Amino acid sequence: MQRSFIFLFLLCSVLSFAQEVKIIPQPLQISRNPENFMISSKTKLVVANKEDKVIAAFLNDYLSDHYGFVLPIVNKAHENCIRLRSLKGTTGRKGQGYSFKSDKKDVEIIGNSPQGTFYGMQTLIQLLPVEKGSNLTIAAVTVKDEPRFEYRGAMLDVGRHFFSAAFVKKFINYLALHKINYFHWHLTEDQGWRIEIKKYPKLTEVGSKRNGSIIGRLPGEGNDNTPEGGFYTQEEIKEIVKYASERFITIIPEIEMPGHSSAAIAAYPMLSCFPNEKTDIPASMISEKSKQELANGRIKLVQETWGVFKDVYAPTEYTFKFLEDVLDEVITLFPSKYIHVGGDESPKDAWKRSAFCQQMIKEKSLKDEHGLQSYFIQRLEKYINKKGKTLIGWDEILEGGLAPNAIVMSWRGEAGGIAAAKENHQVIMTPGSHVYLDKSQSRNDKELTIGGFLSLEKVYSYEPVPKELYEQQAKYVLGAQGNVWTEYMATPAKVEYMIFPRLSALSEVLWSSKESKNWTEFQIKIEIMKKRYSMWNANYFRE
Repeated sequence: MQRSFIFLFLLCSVLSFAQEVKIIPQPLQISRNPENFMISSKTKLVVANKEDKVIAAFLNDYLSDHYGFVLPIVNKAHENCIRLRSLKGTTGRKGQGYSFKSDKKDVEIIGNSPQGTFYGMQTLIQLLPVEKGSNLTIAAVTVKDEPRFEYRGAMLDVGRHFFSAAFVKKFINYLALHKINYFHWHLTEDQGWRIEIKKYPKLTEVGSKRNGSIIGRLPGEGNDNTPEGGFYTQEEIKEIVKYASERFITIIPEIEMPGHSSAAIAAYPMLSCFPNEKTDIPASMISEKSKQELANGRIKLVQETWGVFKDVYAPTEYTFKFLEDVLDEVITLFPSKYIHVGGDESPKDAWKRSAFCQQMIKEKSLKDEHGLQSYFIQRLEKYINKKGKTLIGWDEILEGGLAPNAIVMSWRGEAGGIAAAKENHQVIMTPGSHVYLDKSQSRNDKELTIGGFLSLEKVYSYEPVPKELYEQQAKYVLGAQGNVWTEYMATPAKVEYMIFPRLSALSEVLWSSKESKNWTEFQIKIEIMKKRYSMWNANYFRE
């Protein structure tokens, strides 16, 4: 009986502290100070430069949206204020660090850079109550914090299903609120090309639209015969890039090659090894409109089912010129130093049948079709490097020989990442086993998903640095990334349902030190975090 009482007392104490100090991701160091700070509409935001003014505006937007008031921004105040101060001269992971102190009198956030100050601001937001009010009590704490990994990423696939620019901004906001700093934007797919390329207007006129989608899980139960389409104009992309940069998020665009290219081939059939061969869609799964178009002489279609398709880019001069032109426009739009070229799931069937490809393998003294893919990727890497950018590819780019300066994104488990790190290549870990947020969240999840099961606890348990790497090799692991593939996510509400609460677990994996992570405490924090999702009007998995 006494033990039960002691346990309940300790649990209540932990809950009480957690309700006041509910920070996800868990800071490196945190201690409690006496009394609390009260934020009201009379509290002043003190800033000294334009960078901090932008950060202050983010807080005001958040307060306005969720509590109904904003704070006056001033240059000087002595009490009842929130001071922002960004230092200069520190870059990289250390530059993202900050110190935070709150007491009865004021709050002070000092960032090692403006980015660090911004993350300190996210910690302040995490201390705000989850109920609306005109007086907001926050715990008095001292925090010293910095991220464990330089690269903390999340990917959104807009190829399978298109999402509006407004939702992409909302997704970016979700990342910012979790101290995630890279948004990998999967812009091209077999089922849709989503980025305006002015030199090739058919990419969006033709490639951004499909006549229907399969019903149910692959292989499907027929076609819904509902047209699906959409793309982002270059002006929309510029606006989204600016929006992300104000939240210290770098957008990495992905232009898939040589596989997952059906939408581009539908727009420009000469990109295919066999431009006069009709697109293969199973007869029971094709839309009525597409059947009609094929009967009327159309050759290439945007794919309507999910999966992997044999019609891939031909490694011709026509294709390379096309891709270089596309990359020219992409690079102009995205200031990111990284450009993702896919490289995954590219069947070699067409290349094996193609006399041109077989002759090329002989002429270039390549070993086989894997060698041809390596040649394909390395040729594009040289072009990307000439533009001052670094190529990222899925781990299939290891096959046939890795491009000299490429970064490997390891998705088929960790083997590709381990192999690349041992060859002194930088790696981003993104194994399907732990960070694919398209899998079911419980064994009895009623929602249609791609299949498989990925619990919150398993996401939280992920360790991005494989034990197979020595200390020196481990330095090549830049970080990790969660992936949101959208075959079975047709609406923003479904995306939110699939990412929450797992995105919160991932943020702690990427930011927090191994020593500061604690699954038991996280379970308490996530229950409070769910109330925050509700404040954001975000859908989430509630089980």
